[in-house]
Order: sequence, then C-alpha cells, then structure tokens
Amino acid sequence: MKWTDVTDIAIELDDAHADVDPTQINFVDLMNWVLALPGFDDDPARCGERILEAIQQAWIDERE
Repeated sequence: MKWTDVTDIAIELDDAHADVDPTQINFVDLMNWVLALPGFDDDPARCGERILEAIQQAWIDERE
C-alpha cells in the first residue's frame, strides 16, 4: 500500500483499531499507525496533512 491507497488504508485501520474513534485521533498517531500496517510500503516523507485528512475521512466513512 502507498499513501494514495486511502480507502485500503482506512479499511486496514478500522480492522486494526476497532476500539478507536477515528474522529478523535491525532495526525501523529494516525501516521504512525499507517506506517505500522502490514503491507504498507511508502516513504514517510511523502505523507502530509492533506493525505492524513483524507485517510481520517475515509476511516470515518468506513465506520458509517
């Protein structure tokens, strides 16, 4: 997975962190959790606030 695989990342995060409210996560934790996902293989330097916002929104949408 790469940073642009927003939906796939959101699904994986929802599975890995089912007890977390995605509306309450800070971006530092979110970035670290994405980097720790199995199959994630992208440069941390390519991540930015817009990508993290998109991942967070996709995760919120996944919950609904």
